[in-house]
Amino acid sequence: MRYLALLLLFPFTSSAMEELETKNYSITITSGCQEGEVSCSNFLYTGTSKASGQSIMLKGSSWHTLCADGVTPCRFLGYKFNNGNVTYFVGQNGLLEVIQNKNKLLLSEQGRWK
Repeated sequence: MRYLALLLLFPFTSSAMEELETKNYSITITSGCQEGEVSCSNFLYTGTSKASGQSIMLKGSSWHTLCADGVTPCRFLGYKFNNGNVTYFVGQNGLLEVIQNKNKLLLSEQGRWK
C-alpha cells in the first residue's frame, strides 16, 4: 500500500527507465521529467535486494557538477535519493553508494547498466 501511495503522489510525464545490476541489488530508475530538462527532481528509485527480495522506493533528483557560475548544472554525474539521513547515489558509471549522515559509507558496489 505504501508503494501505491508513493506512485500516486509521483506523477510521471515520461516512461524513460534505466536498469542497473550490481552484485547484490537490482535497481530501476524511472524518470518523471520533461524531455530536455537538464536538472530534474522527479526520479523514482526502486531497489531490490537479490538476497532478501525486499524493495525500497525513493523519490530523488539528477546529480550534476555546477558550472563556473555556481548555479547552472553542467556535467551529469547520476542520481541522488534521500531516505531520512541515508543518501543513495547512483552514478552514471554504474556505481551504487549508500551513505549515512553524509560521511559514513554503508555500501559501495559497482554495477552495470542494462
